[in-house]
Amino acid sequence: MDGKGILIEGLRKRYGQGDTAVDALKGVDMHVEPGEVVGLIGPSGSGKSTLLKCLGAVIDPTAGSMTLGGEVIYDNGWKVRDLRALRRDKIGFVFQAPYLIPFIDVTDNVALLPMLARVPNAEARKRALDLLAALDVQHRAKAMPSQLSGGEQQRVAIARGLVNHPPVILADEPTAPLDSERAMAVIRILNDMARKFETAVIVVTHDEKIIPTFKRIYHIRDGVTHEEAGEGRGFQ
Repeated sequence: MDGKGILIEGLRKRYGQGDTAVDALKGVDMHVEPGEVVGLIGPSGSGKSTLLKCLGAVIDPTAGSMTLGGEVIYDNGWKVRDLRALRRDKIGFVFQAPYLIPFIDVTDNVALLPMLARVPNAEARKRALDLLAALDVQHRAKAMPSQLSGGEQQRVAIARGLVNHPPVILADEPTAPLDSERAMAVIRILNDMARKFETAVIVVTHDEKIIPTFKRIYHIRDGVTHEEAGEGRGFQ
């Protein structure tokens, strides 16, 4: 592992104190290479959401270390001063629901994030249009979110997650609302984009349709991860 993807070592998260304390993560170890898409699966309550929130700098871990894109962001304490900037610049999020802003068009939905990072408007829109073209939804660039199909909305959400060229994408059940054909299209896009942009991608999923596509899978049970080889079908 060259450190430019995702490296998690001994990550722990405890909620509460004393007799009421709950250890949601008990020493998680994971690595994801740049350009790799890894599945994270496990039953409800196993720690998947907690792990994703720690990685996304949404909640504070209790102990351990996390390295994203070659930068140590947490080592028994945050090593990054501005967590909002970390989330904006280092981490792309793709959720089960697209969460597009309903009153601005597709291009501006994608371009908004770099604009907030003070990228000039013209450059931000160019990035957005390039990604929409790469995801084959450039013909919807001026459409409003309500005019898109579910599959198109999820492609726009992926474009938004990639627009700041983050080294890491965290995808939380990105195919759950989609039928088989659209689900496979989304996971293929994530693989293509991971390779193209050298992005490390973690996909949290219960979706049996896409689990066979992963070359590596982490099972999380009772706050501990177990790595295993996946089938890796279809995305060589």
